[in-house]
Amino acid sequence: MNRVFPATPVVSGRHLSTSEAAEKIGVHQTTIVDWVQTGRFPNVYLESGRAVHGAFKIPEVDVVGLLVGKSASWDERVRQAAQEWLAARTNDGEEAVHYLDLEDFHFENERIPLKSRQRGIWKPRALDAALSITTTFRRAGQERPYEDEVGSDGMLRYKWQGDDADAADNRALRRAMTDHLPLIWFFGIAPGVYQPVFPVYLVSEEQEHQQFVVDIDPQLGVLNGDHLDPQELKIAKRYGTRLARTRLHQRLFRSSVIKAYDTRCAVCNLKHRQLLDAAHIIPDSDEKGTPDVSNGMAMCKIHHAAFDAGILGIRPDLIVEIRSDILAEVDGPMLKYGLQERHEQKLMSVPLRKRERPSPQALELAYIRFKIA
Repeated sequence: MNRVFPATPVVSGRHLSTSEAAEKIGVHQTTIVDWVQTGRFPNVYLESGRAVHGAFKIPEVDVVGLLVGKSASWDERVRQAAQEWLAARTNDGEEAVHYLDLEDFHFENERIPLKSRQRGIWKPRALDAALSITTTFRRAGQERPYEDEVGSDGMLRYKWQGDDADAADNRALRRAMTDHLPLIWFFGIAPGVYQPVFPVYLVSEEQEHQQFVVDIDPQLGVLNGDHLDPQELKIAKRYGTRLARTRLHQRLFRSSVIKAYDTRCAVCNLKHRQLLDAAHIIPDSDEKGTPDVSNGMAMCKIHHAAFDAGILGIRPDLIVEIRSDILAEVDGPMLKYGLQERHEQKLMSVPLRKRERPSPQALELAYIRFKIA
């Protein structure tokens, strides 16, 4: 099988930039294109042309790209297209996706799965560096094969595959790091279901700990040290990293909770994802407000707001209560049907799995706060 290379010409098995190639053979860029098209360029042939033994196949669209001055390589365009494709299917990364859907991505008539079914580090054969990394879904009480962690700098880490620094998967990640290529990080939130986070970048490697340092907020890279003194820059980056990690945890929490409740409001059974929130039973500002599914409930925006405002409470036996002064009010149908008629009614939607249902201890604490508010 012939290997597909990016848009850069190839000399002696190594792909060069157009300017490098032009300097090497002393011709202009348009001449290089002519040479590829006519089969005179060393070691390459067009995919639409006749195969040449020992040469590398180049997509014809890449040669056209050279003619019109397109600077992005084939690899760069694959990554950009993959992220655009994923954004369109996940509401710009806000929603989770099933792994089977991730096998449907095509680029220039070539199917390129966005993740591996078995491996945490995925490098398609058509690329020279890793395209995605995966954190395995973990049920309550289970440990992942590799436990990613947060370093003292606040940034996330991603573990090597195994303990061999020169293993193919680790080399693929190292290539993505040295070439500063964007990756997609898939976080498992249920069996076969993943929350994508993209783009992320590997910014360094800690070989003594067998892991890479991951930047989940590429905007931090635009901070200009010329306008901030070193201490201000350090504070700005740390603050930005903490915010990025908080957003990541919120996104994972939302996806996990909405999935557990089958995309339905626990109080009224409304099934419209755009109108649903992942409500914390104990607020995340509280040290006991852990980002676990058992500390969350899927609620429509009205019931979420009522819950946070102390208008609606939920007993540990999953019975809804509405504050007494609200029950006495006379207003429109939303108040009557949306709140008052839910009083002393059981939750309409709860997770099928016991471990994903609301924690009785969390509900007890929240209910006490509701009663004394």
